[in-house]
Amino acid sequence: MNYNYRYRLRPSDALEQQLAWTVDTCRQVYNHFLHRLNRTDDTSAYSEQKLLPSLKKWWNDLKDVHSKVLQKVVQRLYDNLSTLRGRKENGYHVGTLKWKAPSEYRSFTYSQSGFKLKNTSGRTRLWLSKLGEIPLTFHRSLPDDAEIKTVTVKQEPTGKWYAILGVETPGDPPAKPETPEKCVGIDVGILKYAHDTDGTAVESFDLSDERERLERAQHDLSRKEHGSANWEKQRRVVAERHAELKNKRRDFLHKLSNYYAREYDFVAVEDLEVKGLIELPGNSRNRAGAAWGTFLRMLEYKCEREGTYFVAVNPRGTTKECASCDVSTEKPLWVREHSCPACGFEADRDANAAWNILSRGITKRLGAGRSESTPVETALPVDTSVSAKRVVETGSPTLKREPSGER
Repeated sequence: MNYNYRYRLRPSDALEQQLAWTVDTCRQVYNHFLHRLNRTDDTSAYSEQKLLPSLKKWWNDLKDVHSKVLQKVVQRLYDNLSTLRGRKENGYHVGTLKWKAPSEYRSFTYSQSGFKLKNTSGRTRLWLSKLGEIPLTFHRSLPDDAEIKTVTVKQEPTGKWYAILGVETPGDPPAKPETPEKCVGIDVGILKYAHDTDGTAVESFDLSDERERLERAQHDLSRKEHGSANWEKQRRVVAERHAELKNKRRDFLHKLSNYYAREYDFVAVEDLEVKGLIELPGNSRNRAGAAWGTFLRMLEYKCEREGTYFVAVNPRGTTKECASCDVSTEKPLWVREHSCPACGFEADRDANAAWNILSRGITKRLGAGRSESTPVETALPVDTSVSAKRVVETGSPTLKREPSGER
């Protein structure tokens, strides 16, 4: 499997200047080949990469950049072009590729060769060809059997440098259990970020203080003369506030997704169209700040890593539908309790939705593992005794459990 590990670099002033020079040179190479792309027909990444040796004969600065780094710059241009074409084919209105300004190009990548992790005097350092050894904060060890395939060096808007190591492990992920025993359905929201079928309710992470500091910093930036030294200093402050907000949110999401991936054998969630939800009128900032899409992506790859079933289901009607009898009942957003007029079942609104999500997840997984000659009961092995409707019918108190608070 492939993973990315991110480490903070601690370059000296001289090394930092070299890194910045390398990034800017790669940016100029990108713009050069973009110029050729706009004026030359029938080009490809491979044909353009073959021009790099001849380009070095008159562009002497390129001799101080590793050859694989330059090849990845050309590949990056054609990857961007492929992405643009794909969006156009999907019906999006797209423009053309633009030249990269210095603030828009912040990274370069080594692949296959030109890099190595070294242990110098008991400290881990990253050696990069043409640049030398760079100290880094090696806060997390790599797996023993991991092989480093790529190294991406990136400067964040805060001015800090990071190395992203792309590693590959030879072993396959753990096999998924034949009969999942611990199954969970998760309903995500704003007031309660996640409510699952075990009765656990996780409150949304409070980032109001961080947002307030960011707004103050942005207000101060707006009062500076654009491009001045004070403006640049305040821009760094704004970038620091953005990074603080982002890091705290991602830390929360990583811990929550890791908990569900490790504690359960089967996880069912809503297949949300996050972009469409954000574009709805009203409360858009809270929807965007909830980062549901990021949480679901984290949960999916961690379930794969841990050998846990991950199923995304259609979210339509999960709140309205009764988990006991399937009767749909309209309820405004401010009504936080589900009370079915048909069967009299009562539960927390989010708990009811979580059970519907789990029930749909089990049904979808059974259908996915079913062949034409296989009955539903024996398709994909899932312990259907945890079905939402069966739990409700047997009078299990799980749905009526009080939320357990933030975890």
